[in-house]
Amino acid sequence: MKPTEITQRLSGLGGAKWEVHLKAKELVDQGHDIVEMTIGEPDVPTPVSLIEAATAAMHAGRTTYSDGRGEAGLRKALAEHYSRSVDRTILPDQIMCFPGTQTALFAVLQGVAQKGGEVLVGDPMYATYEGVIRASGADMVPVPLLPENGFRIDADDIAARVTPKTAAILLTTPHNPTGAILTEADIDAIGALALEHDFWIISDEVYAELIFDCSSFTSPLSRPEIADRVIAVSSISKSHAAPGFRSGWCVGPAAFTNALLPLSETMLFGNQPFIADMTEQAIRLGSEVAPGMRQRYAARAGLLEDRLSADCALRVHRPQAGMFAMIDVSSTGLNGDDYALHLLEHGGVAVMPGSSFGTSLDSWVRVALTVDDASFDIACDRIIKHANKLQLETA
Repeated sequence: MKPTEITQRLSGLGGAKWEVHLKAKELVDQGHDIVEMTIGEPDVPTPVSLIEAATAAMHAGRTTYSDGRGEAGLRKALAEHYSRSVDRTILPDQIMCFPGTQTALFAVLQGVAQKGGEVLVGDPMYATYEGVIRASGADMVPVPLLPENGFRIDADDIAARVTPKTAAILLTTPHNPTGAILTEADIDAIGALALEHDFWIISDEVYAELIFDCSSFTSPLSRPEIADRVIAVSSISKSHAAPGFRSGWCVGPAAFTNALLPLSETMLFGNQPFIADMTEQAIRLGSEVAPGMRQRYAARAGLLEDRLSADCALRVHRPQAGMFAMIDVSSTGLNGDDYALHLLEHGGVAVMPGSSFGTSLDSWVRVALTVDDASFDIACDRIIKHANKLQLETA
């Protein structure tokens, strides 16, 4: 039986990127002492108030079919939230609700790109971006994100890769895996290119509530001059520590959401009303857990940088936001893949190889900042001991 084109396009983009994570899980199940720092799972449970809101909605009969765009109350809450945050009017018909940011990205890419087109994306990138781009039929065009530029995408590097086939650029701000935040100047320069070359800007903003002190966030949605070509996606997965509820959305021009509605309805036929009610409460009341996560993740990033820079040759890129920090492991003589496996097997710490996020991070690994403080201290000890042992072996 011959596979379809879409399955062939997505071949190899599944679990292979998560080899170290899966191997770590196996070792833990076998009783090995492993500090797991591979994925961005919030370090607190979903707030009880949200679970109670979802439960109350179910008891109230909110288990029927729903509006294909998303429940009216949730879309109104999101429209009011974005109108305040981007300082321009966002209407409910500019919102579409999806089961998480991942589904929103998949649908949005289907709406802006197709076979024969190209989508630009920063490299490194979140592990599923290549898949959602390829699923549309378009070709992915990586734009290197350079450490010397703080891993922020550069407009000149974008311009060098724009062609008549360019349909969109997929941005992440704050960025996963590096924690970089695009500046207002960055966004203005990217917006000018989008206007000049007539392409879409898709902005993944799922970490916008996890901005560390001394940093600030600007959404491309805040720029009226490019309002008709910007689509933002987000969810409550990170901001409200609710990844399992799968509640996300996209915000864009009404003409775009109207055009996307038949695709969404064909794919989903609506979402879960009781989750929409819970999400509406989350948006209206704000997150009770985001401030604590911001403080803890920033502190752990600082601790990681201070300890590794003082006690071994590994170099940490300190993030401005999010749940991760990047470590340059080139001083060990190993690439990121070999280092991650060696650290897991000989150091008892599981981290993600940089290559899981693109070709430009071959000598880097990503570390989750979401383990508890005691485990984080243990992980720092083990990483330093392992790095110094590698240094002696290669000296």
